[in-house]
This record gives sequence, structure tokens and C-alpha cells, in this order.
Amino acid sequence: MPAFMDSQSSQGSLLFRTTILHRACSVLLIGICLIVVGSMRQVTKAQTAAAKQRPAVRQPAKSQPRRPVQTAGARELRDALSLQPRQETKAAAARGYQFLTTKAYLPADFDQQTFDELWKTWEEPLRSQAEKATPEERRKMAFSRYGLTVRPGDKLNRPLQYVVDAQGNWSMNCLACHSGKVAGRSVPGVPNSHYALQTLTEEVRQTKLRLGKPLTHMDLGSMFMPLGTSNGTTNAVMFGVALLGYRDADLNIVKGRPRGKMTHHDHDAPAWWHYHRKKSIYIDGFASKGHRALMQFILVKENGPEHFRQWEQDFADIESYLESLRPPKYPWPIDAALAKQGEQVFAANCASCHGTYGPNGKYPEKRVPIDRVGTDRVRLDALSAEHRAHYGKSWFAHLGQQKTELEPDGYVAPPLDGIWASAPYFHNGSVPTLWHVLHSDQRPVVWQRSEDGYDQQRVGLEVTAYEALPSGELSNAEKRRFFDTRQPGKSASGHTFPDKLSEQERGALLEYLKTL
Repeated sequence: MPAFMDSQSSQGSLLFRTTILHRACSVLLIGICLIVVGSMRQVTKAQTAAAKQRPAVRQPAKSQPRRPVQTAGARELRDALSLQPRQETKAAAARGYQFLTTKAYLPADFDQQTFDELWKTWEEPLRSQAEKATPEERRKMAFSRYGLTVRPGDKLNRPLQYVVDAQGNWSMNCLACHSGKVAGRSVPGVPNSHYALQTLTEEVRQTKLRLGKPLTHMDLGSMFMPLGTSNGTTNAVMFGVALLGYRDADLNIVKGRPRGKMTHHDHDAPAWWHYHRKKSIYIDGFASKGHRALMQFILVKENGPEHFRQWEQDFADIESYLESLRPPKYPWPIDAALAKQGEQVFAANCASCHGTYGPNGKYPEKRVPIDRVGTDRVRLDALSAEHRAHYGKSWFAHLGQQKTELEPDGYVAPPLDGIWASAPYFHNGSVPTLWHVLHSDQRPVVWQRSEDGYDQQRVGLEVTAYEALPSGELSNAEKRRFFDTRQPGKSASGHTFPDKLSEQERGALLEYLKTL
């Protein structure tokens, strides 16, 4: 895939390209991605009362006694952590959800007319089917194609993954990557394994050009930086590197700052219901968690340092929403006796890394060396010590006050709460079912998922396996519906620990994992 390219043109052309690249990279989260949307103009009485109860971000009144002198970094860390009490409150979580779905922190990606005209870019026979369909049927087809779901309880059937304002402008939010569906049912916080960001962006650009509408940051950025080579995964890690690369520690824009090497690769979004169990974020656990860390992907040019201070309390509430999420229960029958046997297998073979479960469960948040776990290492190597250090010195990490691992040696074994719902598996989304996780020699080389099917026997996505991509001409959009484990960064190798178990033990373990 193309990386950022050096310009051989004049200084004016170089400046133009740099500006485009900056604006383009500025939106490209999506994975972690915590882009948030809308405009909160109405505040309920309950929200107002709750807001008065929590500390505000302001200097003490003159009548208050002076506090002891502290270093700037320590004082900033203290003020940031005092924004909201550590305990989760329902009111804060509710506000956080409202911010995610109704307040825009980024420019719009496209308007309603553009979305309604996207079907004209589709390949046949889908385009002819859409032409004969009603507007409502075409909208459902578009939601299916791009991995969008209707916002629960919304009478206008607006997408959960985007904010649509009164003028019909669509802006991406964090839920684009972090809220999808399982077995056809929308589930908050589940990785959106349907999201077709690259396809949507390409077809939006084509439609805008046909309609004579101006291109925006996402349209331009995707011409220089890959967004994702298969549906459900994104290049989110490099989005973060590119976004922060144009800022100093205080988030002021710095032109001409070297970004370092960019290694583009796909990544699977984590389940948000794991957030409350963790102290660090990302698969290598290099960054401490916190509401500021959730803000790093809104680093568009229009958002200066003052915007981040202004919106910090919003993201404290958004973090409360993440902390409030819990996994859905497995909805189908479970063999209780077999699951009990599997619990013993799990305790003897898996718990030391993945933790224990139940009322007294504990999660060790253990990082496993890459040479031991053996999964694809492209993600680990893509972030250099310089990338991590730049983040660690920034406002997002409280100017160096929070812990940042500069050279992690592997990946953190994730919690397994709700693992039945969070397929596909591994950090790159390369393994479609838990059965395949437990049978390393049976993992498919290429696979394609169905939209709403669920494999109850193997516990995970309902897929069709292939030895290679199907022959014949496929459009780029069609190719992205397949996951090809032969591509760089997409290997399904590693985590062969279950290979030592008997088939009976693996069957029991699979049944137990349904209960988590």
C-alpha cells in the first residue's frame, strides 16, 4: 500500500502536499479511535445538577487559600485526575454516551445527498438492484455494505457510527470501530467487524467528484494513506502516529517535524467492555489509560490546544461510559457439566495470562513476549521507541507524568469477558472463531464472513474458508470482504498453547469460554 510520499516539486507544491497530508491524517482514527460527534445544545436538569457536583477545571477563587507550590507537570496531572471521581456514575456514563452520539469534535465527512447517491458507484449486479429499490431499501443496502447500524431508539434511523446534524452532515465517531453487531443484533462496545471504511471513503470521493462537491480531509487522506485492507480492520495505529506527528508536547501544530518510519498495517478494534479491567491500553500496553488518551484522534488542524482543554470534561464522561460497559451473555444453550470441566482446563492452562472470572475474578494484565506467543509481530515493530516517547511526553500522557513503555517486548494477553461475542480473534482479527484459536493447524488461509450468521458450534463468525482469493476479476470493495492471512501484518500464526490439549479438553474449554 502507498505510504506518505516525498515530493520532488517546488516549495509551494510541497507546502500544498504537507497541508493535505496533515488535514487528511487528522481524522484517520478509527480504531481506537475515539472520534466523537454532534452538538450538545440542550442540557437536562438532571445533567445540570450532576455537573455541579463534579469538580470543574478552573483556577481557585481569590478568596481561597493558596495551595502548596508544585511543579507544572504534577499540578497538571492532579487537576486532570480531579475532573471526575474515580467511581463510575450512571449520570456521567449517560452523558458520555450523549457526547459520543450527538457532539461533533471533527469536521463532517460528507452530507446526506452524497450518502444517498453512493449506490451509483456500486458494482453490478448490486447497482441495478439498488436502482430498482425504494429509497429506504437503498439505505438499508448502504448500511449493510459499509457496516453501519441504526442508533437504538432513534426515530430517524440515524447511524450509530456517525452523527447526522440538522443540515444532513455526517461526522464519524468512535462507535464506527467500537460498536457493531453480533448475530444480527447491535451490541454496544463490540468491535465493528463489518466496518468498510476504505470502501466507504473511496465511494464517497467518487460521488463527490460526480456531484461537484469539494473533497475533505478523509477523501484526500485515503489517497496517501491506506485506511484498511479488509473490512472490520483499520490502519488505526499509524493514524495515531501521523496525527501526533504534527504536534509538540502541548499539542501546538509544528510544521516540518519528522514523523519517522511509517509501517502501515491492519488492526482489529478491542472490545470496550474490557476497558474497566485494564490499567493500560493498546495490545502492547505501552500507554496508561485515561480520558486524555481517548482524545488523541481528534487532532485535526482546526482543533488547537485550547479545544482539548475545553473538551476534557466531555471525555471524562465518555470514559465513564466505557467503564460502565459489560459484555453480553451468551444467548444459546450451554452444557453446564461440560463447561465445568472446561473451567478446570482453563484454570490449569489459561488463567495465568488471561485471568480468572466470577465474583472474585482477577486480571493480571500480563505482557507475553512476542517470541513466546508467536503471533504476528508487525504491530509490535510498527511503533518505534521514538513514537512511544513522543506520546509519553505529550499532553495525552500528562506531559510525562503517566507511565509509558518505550520498548515493550510483546503483547498483553487480553481479558476474555464476552469473548464469544468479540470475534474475530488476535490483535489483527485474523482468526474467525474460538475453535480455530484452539486448533492452530486448522486456521483458514483466506476467509469471508456472512453478514449476520453466527457459528454456534465453533463459537465465532460464520465464515467460508478458501485456499486463496476466488479467481476472476474482483473490485477492490469485493476483495476487502475477504481476510487474507498471507498479507503483511495479517498472519494467523502463533498462540499454539492449546495444541498440547486433548480434543476432549479443547471441547470442554470451548464450552467454558461461552460462559465468560
